[in-house]
Amino acid sequence: MPFNAKGRLDVGLPIAIIDIGSNSVRLVIYEGLSRTPTPIFNEKVLCGLGRAILTTGLLPVDGMERAYEALKRFRVLCDIMSVSDLFVFATAAARDAKNGAEFVSKCREITKTDILLLSGKREAELSAMGVISGFWKPQGLVGDLGGGSLELIDVKGTEFGKGVTLPLGVLSLLDLSGGNIKKAQKHIKELLSDLPQLKAARGQSFYAVGGTWRSLAKLHMGQRGYPLNVMHNYVIPAQDASDFASLVERVEAETLDSIESVSFARRPLLVYGALVLEELIRSAKPARIVISALGVREGILFDRLEKDVKKQDPLVAAASDLNKLRSRAPLHAEQLVPWMDQFFASTNIEDTSEDRRLRHAACLLSDIGWRAHPDYRGEQSVNIIANAGFSGIDHAGRAYLALTAAYRHMGLSDDEISPRLKELASSRLIDRARIFGAALRVVYLISAAMPDVLPKTSLICGQGKVELRLPLELAALAGDRVFNRLKALGRLIGRSPLISISKS
Repeated sequence: MPFNAKGRLDVGLPIAIIDIGSNSVRLVIYEGLSRTPTPIFNEKVLCGLGRAILTTGLLPVDGMERAYEALKRFRVLCDIMSVSDLFVFATAAARDAKNGAEFVSKCREITKTDILLLSGKREAELSAMGVISGFWKPQGLVGDLGGGSLELIDVKGTEFGKGVTLPLGVLSLLDLSGGNIKKAQKHIKELLSDLPQLKAARGQSFYAVGGTWRSLAKLHMGQRGYPLNVMHNYVIPAQDASDFASLVERVEAETLDSIESVSFARRPLLVYGALVLEELIRSAKPARIVISALGVREGILFDRLEKDVKKQDPLVAAASDLNKLRSRAPLHAEQLVPWMDQFFASTNIEDTSEDRRLRHAACLLSDIGWRAHPDYRGEQSVNIIANAGFSGIDHAGRAYLALTAAYRHMGLSDDEISPRLKELASSRLIDRARIFGAALRVVYLISAAMPDVLPKTSLICGQGKVELRLPLELAALAGDRVFNRLKALGRLIGRSPLISISKS
């Protein structure tokens, strides 16, 4: 087996999924089956299979030919990468076309794999599972906008409701309207009118899944000059999203900021994605639009996990994976979790369940930059954390995690801290990150990132003191440098520093 690199997780053989969609055909090969699956190869080809189905009833010949060529390439790539677990599915275009069965048969012959023709109901369920996989306790309405259809389904935690599929895909709307925006708009309003599924979004999140909506979000990021280039969990207030959608409908696509980030083939479809989004906001009245980079493909993987794995926190699971791959001693970071829990509990600083999960992830990520040159450990750690393929965390949380690494490596002043990064976090999160970073600056001087040191020590607040307790065997660690860092931590939390040596 060729996959023996030490930079890979031990999660079994790679798993591949081929998604034969109405607009594109995509291959994603994942490292293996886990709570936070990581793609090791990702490629798509825009085929436009759903381009004229509503008017002709048929998949276009040129689109089918492009799909066949893509599938031939994908089959060879799967063989090169020793993929033995290949899942292929097709959606609305193949489902609705008169020649869909013939097309699927040819695809089956090329891929040498059975092809699942997803029903609209099943597509909605898998989209919901993709969102459940990628968010921590999501609540609201999932909307998966493809080329041929729109799936809507409500989610609450790990549960989802009854989904509905509508012929409101961007290619379907282009086909039906003949490029007439007013006609498309009227059709969208008719199909979304009084839809019961929309009630789930009232005052909650609307989770937007699909390439066209991600492209719109990318343009919105460009318009705002947003400081983080991460699509997953990008949040747009509903009114702002509606205003931006209206702008996209009104102006030429080429005039929009960052339009070069959107492929030429997708640009004519943006207006139809904007029309659907604007009507959904008007009808469903969500509080916010939340972009999901995870959808049907990740839903398929999530559905295959064991029940206990499904319950894992995706953020902590991803941080744990990075700890195993990059830390000097992964056990040290694991032991840091209860050590920091005890410290923060003693401070009487407000500590919510969300604070704790972010802190636990920060502990696991605290030593991932050690291989870099000392002058650049902070910068490298910040870049890795801020841009990592994490799920289950919003952008403010990403900023907090990155800031903890910055304060640990770069010092507690803000001179070297990116102001753009701080824009993403609240004052409260910035303060907590600085305190956590100050504590880490003490920790790594006494543990040298090695395991089984922290269980012998503690950092406790009480009676106006922040006290570092060391056993007699480690008394020699209590030098001036450790005391100065303890004093810096004390200034942040209003405590005087104290190092005590226990003889027991």
